[in-house]
Amino acid sequence: MTDTFLLVGLPYVAIGVMLVGTLYRFRRREYGVSALSSQMLEDRALVFGTIPWHLGIVTLLVGHLVPFLMPGVWRALVSHRVFLLSVEAVGLSAAMLAALGLGVLMVRRALASRLQSVTSVMDQVILALLLAQVVLGMLVATNFRWGSSWASGTLWPYVWGLLTLRPNPGLVAEMPAVIKLHVVGAWIIALCIPFSRLVHAFSVPIQYLTRAPQRVIWTTERRLRSLQEQAGGEDPMEARRHVLHGVSALAGASALLSLGVLDKFARFFRGDSMSADQRERLMERKLERVRETETERALEVERMKRDLIPVGRLTELKAKNGLYFIDYQMRPALAFLGEGGLPLLISAKCTHLGCTVASDVDDQGRILCPCHMSYFDVRSGEPSEGAPAKAPLAHLGWVIREGETVVASQLPGGAVEGTIDPTRAESYEVCIARKHTEGRA
Repeated sequence: MTDTFLLVGLPYVAIGVMLVGTLYRFRRREYGVSALSSQMLEDRALVFGTIPWHLGIVTLLVGHLVPFLMPGVWRALVSHRVFLLSVEAVGLSAAMLAALGLGVLMVRRALASRLQSVTSVMDQVILALLLAQVVLGMLVATNFRWGSSWASGTLWPYVWGLLTLRPNPGLVAEMPAVIKLHVVGAWIIALCIPFSRLVHAFSVPIQYLTRAPQRVIWTTERRLRSLQEQAGGEDPMEARRHVLHGVSALAGASALLSLGVLDKFARFFRGDSMSADQRERLMERKLERVRETETERALEVERMKRDLIPVGRLTELKAKNGLYFIDYQMRPALAFLGEGGLPLLISAKCTHLGCTVASDVDDQGRILCPCHMSYFDVRSGEPSEGAPAKAPLAHLGWVIREGETVVASQLPGGAVEGTIDPTRAESYEVCIARKHTEGRA
């Protein structure tokens, strides 16, 4: 219920309030749609705050917008390691630059007495929210690496689902808390836009492109003489041509970015255009999902009723190829043949973003998460150095029984209790036990 509110309800409330509130301010309080510059009150610290902030945040916004508008092109680009590393480095540098700028702006407003009289509570709240959002983004980038790659398959489909009125909170609900906080923080900031100075971001002076050129000169004689000497015989029309060239380039770039989303918008507004065969295939897929859900619920009921769940025969376990099974928490796990002919059970859910790891063990005794290239040692569960995953895979306890008699067992990380007879391995069955999972998350 909480995830549904934060990932579906809050976004729609934020988008609605942002649109309605922004339109109201433009219609009713048009002179209030401004950042209310404080440069006249204090300009020395402002330079060291606003420039790095704007450079950093514009870079980050572009970096978030391009993969959202052109997911296919972006996935092809980040599949090249050099490009991926470059994007990650630029993004992290831009975030650090933005955080530095915000820090300077916050200290400036706290220490400059002239600014305190024109600083509202909402100004302080917005600065704190923006700083928290940038810091959360840096935590995501450093703890869950290669976000430029995996976000195109998780976060951006989630946003598209919201915009096309087909929300799918499951794409984000299972992610680590810091990523969910980063997503929720974005919606909270959007919710605050109409009530803060951030609304000035929507104020684009398009009319400046068609008005006659103007020259603004400070009214001091020294500055006036200096500007006159620098201007010389400059043609005002030349400056207008430079502006028009820049606008043309920007329009061309915007048109190219729009190509990736025109088809989806057209399909959305055109409505249902599926043929009878397409509808039939869609219903078959929906029916298949219902059956998969039924199977999953049956497994949950089975695990609620039974103290032991069979994994497989001891002779079916192999050292180099794991046997998949579902544990008591309905999570994937793998069973290997460990040292001494005993079972080795380990979680198959990657600790990075929850992908299922592969079952094959390489020559170094590791299994691979193919989603974001994390290797885990089978014996210790620890990830390899430099892998996106930081936490180890958990080992599971096991029970070996012959018929209804328990022959041997081992708690997770504990000592083996009992012994097995290798000559009777054909009759041994490996199970997981409810008592071994009690108290585990």
